[in-house]
Amino acid sequence: MRIVFMGTPDFAVPSLKLLLEQHYNVVTVVTQPDRPKGRKKTLTPPPVKEAALSFGLPVLQPERMRSAEAVAAVAELKPDLIVTAAYGQILPKALLEIPRLGCINVHGSLLPKYRGGAPIQRSIMNGESSTGVTIMYMAEGLDTGDMISVVELPITDEDTSGTMFEKLSNAGAELLGKTLPAIIAGEAKAVPQQNEHATYAPNLTREDERIDWMKSARAIFNQVRGLSPMAGAFTFLNGEVFKVWQCAVPSDAAPKPAASVPGTVIAADHNGIHVQTGAGVLVLQEIQPAGKRTMNAAEWLKGARLEIGTQLGDGGAG
Repeated sequence: MRIVFMGTPDFAVPSLKLLLEQHYNVVTVVTQPDRPKGRKKTLTPPPVKEAALSFGLPVLQPERMRSAEAVAAVAELKPDLIVTAAYGQILPKALLEIPRLGCINVHGSLLPKYRGGAPIQRSIMNGESSTGVTIMYMAEGLDTGDMISVVELPITDEDTSGTMFEKLSNAGAELLGKTLPAIIAGEAKAVPQQNEHATYAPNLTREDERIDWMKSARAIFNQVRGLSPMAGAFTFLNGEVFKVWQCAVPSDAAPKPAASVPGTVIAADHNGIHVQTGAGVLVLQEIQPAGKRTMNAAEWLKGARLEIGTQLGDGGAG
């Protein structure tokens, strides 16, 4: 049986490795083009391409999967099944109709919740206590296809997007291994999604990274975890970007309405920088001042002149 695998980031790599470890015939890997990365804008291949080349697999990198040329290139491979995991583009109907067993997707959420490109980050940012992986048949819409199998995982306060990406990518690969035999045998039982319960997880924007100090300490805590270690949340200190990579909500008191203007530094000690929010206090533990490396907030305070009463953000609005 001929399989074409489509994926781009680290999330997809365990699923590709699973296919190879279980001796499935992956004829080609399709991934996004190499992109400039870092301050030097070095052209960098996506993780799936690096993994595919390490296994000696041929790689296709079309700029637009919806182009006639890209669809024709996949059609020439005569796949029986297409497996996707975080590929990053919506596949056209012409491509979905190519394999006789269809196209399946390993999606990082409990569908129909969090359809879209940033389900893991937004589930954490929204304070969800659990998430999971859904394997589904692909349809023309955005993650709208019938569901084949699901696995659920808890989200703890210690989790970030980084830890959940790793947990879910491995859980997704394991689920894929358990689900494929039924698909190949034509025995998979797919269940339509309840569209009325659908929620969406669009790709993150710069505005999603900006801290709004009017929100509660808990909401900002979730935002910071959901953006770490990829983009990071940010505010402003003396007009310059001030990133927050790790923070904590003190457990010794229930959240209270603001006693000071939200965004005000009310204490600074060995625990970090204590900031008033719209409800409760948030302690900034790992920060990155403009032009500097990421560091422990207590370490930074030893050399920084941060006065109590300093205002972060722009008038408390982030």
